[in-house]
Order: sequence, then C-alpha cells, then structure tokens
Amino acid sequence: MTFSAGDPSRNPSSHPMLSYADGIAAMWQDFIILVGRVCVGWIFMQSGFRKIWDMAAVAKTYPARGLPEFMAYVATPIELVVGLFLVIGFATRYSAFVILIFTIVASFSSHAYWTYPEAQRALQHTHFFKNLSIKGGLILLFITAGGKFSVDWFLRKK
Repeated sequence: MTFSAGDPSRNPSSHPMLSYADGIAAMWQDFIILVGRVCVGWIFMQSGFRKIWDMAAVAKTYPARGLPEFMAYVATPIELVVGLFLVIGFATRYSAFVILIFTIVASFSSHAYWTYPEAQRALQHTHFFKNLSIKGGLILLFITAGGKFSVDWFLRKK
C-alpha cells in the first residue's frame, strides 16, 4: 500500500501560499513514484548487467577497494536483480533496503574520495555525493513502496 500523509487539500504540506503543488503531487503520486522507481532501479540494473558479462575482471578490482574478490559474485547479481525489482516494483521496500546497504558499501569502498590522489579526487567526490542522493531516493522508496503501477500493488491482497 502506498504511503500517504493524507489528502493534501486537508493536510497541506506548508503555508497555503507554498502548497499549490500538493494537489498535483496527490493527483500524480503513483505515476511520479513509478518514474522515480524506474530511474533509481535502472542505475543499478544497467550497472549489474554490464558487470555480469565479465565477472572475473570485475572481481579482480575488488581487493584494491578493500573487498574480497568473492564479493563481486555476490554484489553484481544483487545489483542486477534488485535493480530489476525496483524497476518493476517487486518487493519494493525490501529491494530499496538491500540496495541501500549495497550503495553505502559502494560509497565507502569505491568512491572514498578522500583516499584518492588529487587528480581523481574531484570525480570520486562527485560519485560519492551522487550515491548520497541515490540513497535519499532509496529511503523515499522504502517509505512510499511501489505505488499503484507496481507488481507489489498487483500482488497485494484486495
């Protein structure tokens, strides 16, 4: 079931002068959740899909990040499958939680910008904070769930 703070016309988000978007948000809530869910899930799905074709090469990069090679064989399928689950809206809250943990680990193992030489620091800084914004989206998906346009909605008991 979709999280809702109530009818925005009866429960405005802010001062009346600042709450004109409430009706739009309420009317388009499930479509907006779908778009957000697909955008967030697609990042992980395409990344996992790209990596899964050469797992041995991906695994060899893990020790330099402070992770054992076998973790690539765990992380890459998780990235692909959970990304797909987010796109289709299956087990959305669990998927968001699992990939949130994945993103936390990835941020500190692969994008720890403070450990990179000056020439690479700016790029890794950008990736680290891009991951922070993705984490924000995942937290919101954990709260909202998949919305009406999801497998979760279809499977729920009527």
